[in-house]
Amino acid sequence: MLPIRKLLSRIRWDREFGQADFEIGYYDRVSGEIVRVPLRDLVIEPEERESFLARDGEGGYRRIPLHRVREVYRNGECIWQRPER
Repeated sequence: MLPIRKLLSRIRWDREFGQADFEIGYYDRVSGEIVRVPLRDLVIEPEERESFLARDGEGGYRRIPLHRVREVYRNGECIWQRPER
C-alpha cells in the first residue's frame, strides 16, 4: 500500500491527478468516528512531515497526525484506505 505521505505528495505535484476534489477521512478521538474534510480546507505545512492542520468547529485549527488518516477520496470515490489492524 502507498504510504499516506506519498499519496499527499502525488496529489500536490502531479497536476493531472491533483485536479480533482479530494477529501481526507481521519479518526477523531473525541467523537470516536471518521471525519471527512475537503483537502482544500487543510493546512499541510511543507516542513511538517508527520501531521497537518484541520479547522475545528470554533474557527481555529487542530493538528492531526498522519497516522490518524484512515481514508482518502477523489471525486467521491475512495482511492486509499488504511488497513484494519
